[in-house]
Amino acid sequence: QRRLVESGGGSVQAGGSLRLSCTASEYIFSYYNMGWFRQDPGKERVGVAGIDTDGGTKYAESVVGRFSISKDNAKNTLYLQMNSLKSEDSAMYYCAAWVAGPISTIIGSPIRRPEALDEWGQGTLVNVSS
Repeated sequence: QRRLVESGGGSVQAGGSLRLSCTASEYIFSYYNMGWFRQDPGKERVGVAGIDTDGGTKYAESVVGRFSISKDNAKNTLYLQMNSLKSEDSAMYYCAAWVAGPISTIIGSPIRRPEALDEWGQGTLVNVSS
């Protein structure tokens, strides 16, 4: 049973907005770095936004100024607010949590071994039409 559960994906026109949510256990929320990753079919999974246990954030260059990651500690929920969406943002989006590895080295780079991160959600599909 997965310990991360995403929701909020869907279809939207270019220029629109979506907010993804990821619920986790209180333990994960308190002690794990967390982030959002996306993957196109046939391509590697890439970290687009991350937040560490101190609240520090890191974004992939392609989403800076458009995406915002945040945590609601009272609800044990991670969010990804996506604004000014482009067709190239279309992908399966995954929530992940991990202990080892700073967000500075994980976000913005392809994840060649997803199993290296401790927890993954099931994914939620985002489709942006132009």
